[in-house]
Amino acid sequence: MNSMAAYIFRRLLLMIPTIFGIMLISFCIIQFVPGGPVERMIAQMQGRSGDATARFSGGGSDLAANNALQNVGEGNKYRGAQGLDPEFLATLNKMYGFDKPAPERFALMAWNYARFDLGESYYRNISVLDLVKEKMPVSISLGIWSTLLIYLISIPLGIKKAVRDGETFDIWTSAVIFVGHAIPSFMFAILLIILFAGGRYWDIFPLRGIVSENWSSLDWPHRLFDYMWHMTLPVLAMVIGGFAGLTMLTKNSFLDEINKQYVLTARAKGLTENRILYRHIFRNAMLIVIAGFPAAFLGIFFTGSLLIEVIFSLDGLGLLGYESVINRDYPVVLGTLYVFSLIGLLTTLIRDIIYIKVDPRIDFSARSI
Repeated sequence: MNSMAAYIFRRLLLMIPTIFGIMLISFCIIQFVPGGPVERMIAQMQGRSGDATARFSGGGSDLAANNALQNVGEGNKYRGAQGLDPEFLATLNKMYGFDKPAPERFALMAWNYARFDLGESYYRNISVLDLVKEKMPVSISLGIWSTLLIYLISIPLGIKKAVRDGETFDIWTSAVIFVGHAIPSFMFAILLIILFAGGRYWDIFPLRGIVSENWSSLDWPHRLFDYMWHMTLPVLAMVIGGFAGLTMLTKNSFLDEINKQYVLTARAKGLTENRILYRHIFRNAMLIVIAGFPAAFLGIFFTGSLLIEVIFSLDGLGLLGYESVINRDYPVVLGTLYVFSLIGLLTTLIRDIIYIKVDPRIDFSARSI
């Protein structure tokens, strides 16, 4: 237990430089992204499109835009700033924090993030941390329920397919899995809406939000029912679109173990098939399945839920991150990335803890990180 605690402590310490590196790379990339909040504001003032994808004449980045704005009175060709007061442009830069050099801005951001001060959104007039807290319940609901159901379905199904490899059950379930793998989750979401949400046939489930508007006035049994009623279709769409890969991974992992020598030895000793399967094969075969848990969870938590959130009008972190990138709302972009990175690192640590629960032979004291 002491060795495991020491390993966990080392991993927590390792998260610090890892997070620092992620944020440094992301911050540097942002400096070269065309457009930005200053340019967006200028575009709106000039009566042009306020779209974040608008470009200034020479292409470039926020850093280039800042230099152009500072030199606007000296014959610079940045057309977006023509006719605007240089003092106002300097004030605009200061408002968005671009009056400081990039290294100083990053150092300030790193210090604030260490205290979990994620700054304030450029356009929403709310702190990024409050914004993340507001959107988190939606993404957590989708991520946890979808991941839980996918694992509860895929692991038993994959084990049964491995045990009955080549039989009728394996063939028919493989056909279903191939369909689930070939069709993305958002297509299943559209189909579910057509069938069960008033799209064309039955109007059984709602299309907006994770709870009804009168949710707070309901008693707890009805609150729980209302929540599950709203979550049924989004979660079902993500489960149908996500269980195929894990099922095949589980099956192939168990097939690989079933053909090893120690299984033949166990059978020769007269052990029952169930004992061999769940006492010997299971812990070895499950290691590769557990190894994929962080990637699977984050994929569902962020990228997998983005289109689902849009289709079902669920205002979660996936949609927030996407809109922030489009609108160049850099505090929200970096803040959500920081939160996702922390979640990813913690999920990886949880995976390692599960490793030792599945296979006690793993020795954390022998690992250097």
